[in-house]
Amino acid sequence: MSLVANEYFQHILHVLNTNFDVKQNIMFAMTSIKGIGRRFANIICEKAYVDMNERDGELSAAELENLMTIVAIPRQFKIPDWFLNRKKDYKGGRYSQVVSNSFDMKLRDDLKHLKIRWRERRS
Repeated sequence: MSLVANEYFQHILHVLNTNFDVKQNIMFAMTSIKGIGRRFANIICEKAYVDMNERDGELSAAELENLMTIVAIPRQFKIPDWFLNRKKDYKGGRYSQVVSNSFDMKLRDDLKHLKIRWRERRS
């Protein structure tokens, strides 16, 4: 299958410390970002009114900015709390969607917190 590129086609797309494969559909390319799965990518594309069958190299800058805005603040776009990957954070008790480098950082903090709690429980 050949890829026909228009004049606005981007051959390299770097978003949230992840390089997208520009031959994939935007919905499946977004799953390469840590913290974004298929269902979350699907709902992001629906909320941003982006065609899910469109290749990610064909996205305009405005469409890409709209997608990243929804990823950053999903609750303002009426994405339900049960859909987010960070439910009731132990520090603040807030719901949020954690992606990219902050995903690794939160995982490390959670494991550290669990080790401390386990040590307290054993003594």
